[in-house]
Amino acid sequence: MKFRSMALAASLVCSGSAFAQSNVTLYGVADVNIEYANHIGAVPTAANQFNRGPSNDVYRMNSGGVSGSRWGLRGTEDLGGGLKALFVLESGFNLDTGTMQQGGRLFGRQAYVGVQRAGIGQLSLGRQYTSMFEALANFSPTAYATQYEPVVLQSGPNFREDNTVKYTGQFGPVTALAHYSFGVGLALPATVGVATPIGGNGEIPGQARRDSAYGAALAYQGGPVGLTVGYDQWNPTIGTSSGTIKKAVFGASYTYGPAKIMGGYRWGQNKNAADVVIQRDDFYWIGANYQVTPAVGLTLEYNYDNVKTLYGNTSVPNPWQIAFVANYAFSKRTDVYLTTAYAKNAGLMLESLATVYANSLSLGNSYALANGQSNMLGVALGIRHKF
Repeated sequence: MKFRSMALAASLVCSGSAFAQSNVTLYGVADVNIEYANHIGAVPTAANQFNRGPSNDVYRMNSGGVSGSRWGLRGTEDLGGGLKALFVLESGFNLDTGTMQQGGRLFGRQAYVGVQRAGIGQLSLGRQYTSMFEALANFSPTAYATQYEPVVLQSGPNFREDNTVKYTGQFGPVTALAHYSFGVGLALPATVGVATPIGGNGEIPGQARRDSAYGAALAYQGGPVGLTVGYDQWNPTIGTSSGTIKKAVFGASYTYGPAKIMGGYRWGQNKNAADVVIQRDDFYWIGANYQVTPAVGLTLEYNYDNVKTLYGNTSVPNPWQIAFVANYAFSKRTDVYLTTAYAKNAGLMLESLATVYANSLSLGNSYALANGQSNMLGVALGIRHKF
């Protein structure tokens, strides 16, 4: 009996010690809005004979306007000697329906564990953002706003990847990032111009290249000036082999008082399994944030894609989009917003064959242009709460 009491006391002491050295935080965002958009068609897939159908106006409720709705857990443990263990588990959900996003994954936004040491960096393993996507976060005027940001055209539909080993190092004003994915875990269905699905689960025995991916980026933030460069490559399954999707990017920003100007350029080249170029484009963006008062913020962003070739078509009309966001903050945690965008030669988010309609497939709301249409307008009014 005395031995059991001593064991229990020792267990409580150890537990207390562990909790004293560790911390776990529950956090999240709840964001929902009412949207109007015009010229909406269907995403062309085999199920509808690749027909985008007639034009429709839509009035709908959406989850995620300026931020994706999510909840998550993150924590660290001090291991001594400057070494820390860490983890992040982050789940995306649809606030309008209560369902999970990212293909129904429990922790589809992020799920990783790792170690960190000051002056050396962080090594993490799991489902994570690509290096290029993370480096561009401070160079996107709308901060990757879920509703209309053309992030898939900018960074690729693989901006989150399964089975990833990632390094992050912070050295004064410079952040260094590099990652490798053994299997991205993204599969896009066949659409118009695409004979077979693109991507898969990867990690196929004897075919290490299929669905693997890698990339690296550097970001600098010194005073008012910010700069970033990055590279990303995904080798998606196409048939029984793999293609190559490459992107390289440069971004810059300048802060002056309550205003911040941002812009960048992204080079892109996609090849099929026969090493033939199927897509080549140059993507540009520029925009600004302006904090009118502590409570009122305004954002304006312009995106333009110079399409050189797309599945053999060298005369594709170049798509562009202009977007505007106005926020009013009731507090540090709660704000309301108005977001609007107009896209030409593509749907909102510059959705088209060039993105393999990945935005619409992911969100569950079509932004595919209907037959005979060449532009789309969207307006949404929403509320966001951060916890």
